[in-house]
Amino acid sequence: MNAGKLASLAGELEDYLGDPHDDRSRMPFARVLEHDEREQYPHGMVSLLQDWGLQHYCLPERWGGRAGDVEVGFQLVRLVARRDPTTATALMITNVAFMPTWIAATDEQGRAAVDAIKHGGRMAWGLTEREHGSDILANEMRAEKVPGGYVLTGEKWLIGNATVADVVSVQARTDPRGGPGGWSVFAVDKRRCPAGSVMPLPAERLHGLRAIDMSGIRLDGVFVPEECRIGAEGQGLELALQGAQVARTVICAIALGAVDTALRVTLDFAEQRSIFGRKVADIPYSRRQLAESFADLMVADAVSTAAVRSLQAVPEQASVFSSVVKYFVPTLLDRTMAQLSVVLGARQYLRAHPHYGVYQKMLRDLLAVHFVDGNTVVNLKSVGAQLDGLLAAAVSADDATRAEAAERASGVYDADAPLPVWEPHRQLLVSRGRDDTVVSLPVAVERLRAMAARHGDRRQREWLGRAADLAVRLSGEFARLRAELDLLKRAQGRGYGASAELFRLAERYCALHAAAASVQLAVGSARVFGEGFPDGAVLLLSLERVWRLLHPTETVTDPEVVDRVMEVLRDLHTAPRLFSARPVPVRASAPGPE
Repeated sequence: MNAGKLASLAGELEDYLGDPHDDRSRMPFARVLEHDEREQYPHGMVSLLQDWGLQHYCLPERWGGRAGDVEVGFQLVRLVARRDPTTATALMITNVAFMPTWIAATDEQGRAAVDAIKHGGRMAWGLTEREHGSDILANEMRAEKVPGGYVLTGEKWLIGNATVADVVSVQARTDPRGGPGGWSVFAVDKRRCPAGSVMPLPAERLHGLRAIDMSGIRLDGVFVPEECRIGAEGQGLELALQGAQVARTVICAIALGAVDTALRVTLDFAEQRSIFGRKVADIPYSRRQLAESFADLMVADAVSTAAVRSLQAVPEQASVFSSVVKYFVPTLLDRTMAQLSVVLGARQYLRAHPHYGVYQKMLRDLLAVHFVDGNTVVNLKSVGAQLDGLLAAAVSADDATRAEAAERASGVYDADAPLPVWEPHRQLLVSRGRDDTVVSLPVAVERLRAMAARHGDRRQREWLGRAADLAVRLSGEFARLRAELDLLKRAQGRGYGASAELFRLAERYCALHAAAASVQLAVGSARVFGEGFPDGAVLLLSLERVWRLLHPTETVTDPEVVDRVMEVLRDLHTAPRLFSARPVPVRASAPGPE
């Protein structure tokens, strides 16, 4: 779906849901907060989204869904999340639980599952167990082969939708010896199981996403027919890892939506509130805090857009894109929320305030994105394991290799470029040293310089040129990282792979990938997202935000840049539009005078 059609579809969803500050709308903050306070699952809000048909855009066309491109569902869920991350998560859990089916099911299994979800069916993904967490190879649920099927016994814990779901996709041990080939996935339809054989575990009370169903199930000798196994026997680990790549990517929609609302209500406050004779938004320190928060969101938008499009454009690189985005976006946006909290001040504590009360919920709900479907350690470990090859390619690629990478990257960063049909089974678990975003960065920088040279506005020419200069400095960090990695390998030998130092290098690589994604999107979609994109000041401040992750004391922008970024932010806020490169209209209203 091209950018214009996607923006139009997103606008239709926004119109359907209405202004979240209006209690008469379909999904108002007042009702969202009521569910949160009562820790009450949002059945009604999930149902109204199903009535609109949102789930259709997360299901494959070949089995009756409407999901041509993954980013369509991603962007729609993002709009739900800006109202309620809990409801968005409840919907997304079904999508994630469906992933093994999408990847490996027969046509008969796939059509049946899609039909059930289209008619309101809910799913859960039973992967983790209480004693083993991220170490899924240590899981204990077993599936014993018997005539006609399997008998499943064991427990899955900390599972979203576990109680409300009709079907739970579970990973179980089919080979008593375990190992990578010792696991299989089964679709357990609770409605077909004898009473008492599938026992719900008590719901867990949560700090954020309070209204979600987070519980578990215990299976006690449950017979599952052969036709309920998804994929081949022994394919369970592969399906879990491929599904995790998708989950790690799409879960960032929750973070983007939550921070969009947090920035929006903070800016409402800053534009309304006067202190010491001036608006909060015009106080230089607060002004920079707001501008930097917007820049952070634009970086997160770029790296998320790339990650979700990469699933179709370059599925062989999914291990890099998914791990980078899942580590970097929630980590970056945590910092953003800290800055916004400084600006909003005491109002972030006023849970019953009719306009700002939702802020504290967004702050809490964002935290879940860190650990859902792969925590920070897991994702940095994945990047670290591939870092040697990634840095070798980034530093040593010749011009021909960079040009080939740039050609592939164009499918990721040109938002109007048609994407191939999504085939999740093509996602590789290791990228083999390929990260086109990084390898083709020098090509993107040259395109950025050309864009700067032909721009008609003098200030934009200057800012785009300065952004290109900073991108060159950032690209030079790859050689520094490679040298540090070589030193680490010599110092620690084979044990370097488990060292804390390797994880620190992986953090820096993720930041550099995000900066490269910002440049790539700026040049790749300049003709797509309309007049004003990219704005040189916004891009420059965005790159500075990444630069200061590596060099905290070095500032490269000035008050004029901040003023321009605030001008762009205010224009989007007034329009109102989503805080994104995409020109998506949103329904939002500012508070009356305090």
